[in-house]
Amino acid sequence: MTIEIKAPTLPESVPDGTIATWYKNIGDSVSRDELLVDIETDKVVIEVVSPADGVLQEISKSAGDTIVSNEAIGAVQQSAGATSVTSTTAVSEEPANRIDEPPIVSPAAKKLIEENNLTAEAISGSGKDGRITKEDVVNHLAAPGANQGNDAPIIAPPVAASADGRIEERVPMSRLRATVAKRLLQATQTTAMLTTFNEVNMQPIMEIRSKYKEEFGKTHDGVRLGFMSFFVRAAIEALKRFPAVNASLDGNDIVYHGYQDIGVAIGGPRGLVVPVLRNADNMGLAQIEKEIREFGEKARDGKLSIEDMTGGTFTISNGGVFGSLLSTPILNPPQTAVLGMHKIQERPMAINGEVKVLPMMYLALSYDHQMIDGKEAVQFLVTIKELLEDPTRLLLEI
Repeated sequence: MTIEIKAPTLPESVPDGTIATWYKNIGDSVSRDELLVDIETDKVVIEVVSPADGVLQEISKSAGDTIVSNEAIGAVQQSAGATSVTSTTAVSEEPANRIDEPPIVSPAAKKLIEENNLTAEAISGSGKDGRITKEDVVNHLAAPGANQGNDAPIIAPPVAASADGRIEERVPMSRLRATVAKRLLQATQTTAMLTTFNEVNMQPIMEIRSKYKEEFGKTHDGVRLGFMSFFVRAAIEALKRFPAVNASLDGNDIVYHGYQDIGVAIGGPRGLVVPVLRNADNMGLAQIEKEIREFGEKARDGKLSIEDMTGGTFTISNGGVFGSLLSTPILNPPQTAVLGMHKIQERPMAINGEVKVLPMMYLALSYDHQMIDGKEAVQFLVTIKELLEDPTRLLLEI
């Protein structure tokens, strides 16, 4: 019996997608729910799995081809006696990864495995149902003797050499990368973007983290107390006081939002993504940290959904995790402002006539001057600075 492999139903905001990578060739054996192909859209990467146990019989859409919702992209010849639906009882009686089944590998991990000529069976998976993640592959490579016994040479990506020996590699830009580039260019061309700067003394927040991080983790099931949750809470309070910063442009109309959906910019393997903390005003520090951690894991494994990244009224970008000391973040339209966090750097500061060495962070607020006056932007950023330098204000909402 031949079963068609179909593209998933795409949301209304995503008219089509592009075949990114086939993980199986025609004639290869496949297992039900085994990853077959990645479909890349303007916003997310969607995984398509095998509908049944059998053999991959046909690939009708190759890498780079454009597809639409529910379009046939291949076919699987179902094995004799196999079914496309397995019973819950049978699954529960067997371990997640039986010896005769190939391990489940995330797309990012598969790419690393292929680049380093490894075998998935030699790597222990720490993900759900034994899934091998990118971190598992990195840890395996870092382990002593990880590549011993592997005599096959590492296959280098295709490159072209000029007559004088200068090497170049040409690869097509991914759909997601192209969309990011288009949106960033649009932001710079269609907005009157301006950036204001300030600095914040991070010592009070660092003292709170140092004092309560262990107890916080025990109380909230291992959730780590980071800096981002404090910035999200401070931004929420500041947005309440300056509604224009939380607004968006819709043609000639200004839309003032009575809620705070905070986008958190994350650099994933395939490009910049901005998942959204919805109704962030109703979240405590622990829930904010937990959701941001989950977003990071999803971005790493290519699991972010379109729903995760839809909407948002304000964005926070943390270039400090990469060592950036100062930058001018670019707006995420139709939002009218974005907050940039940076590296914490010890610097000598004059405090009440005395010079003290303090952990300082530069903050940058880029905003659309069509919507927000300079006075509002500066006062908004000063409010965030005051809330972080005196965290008691966050509790008292003053």
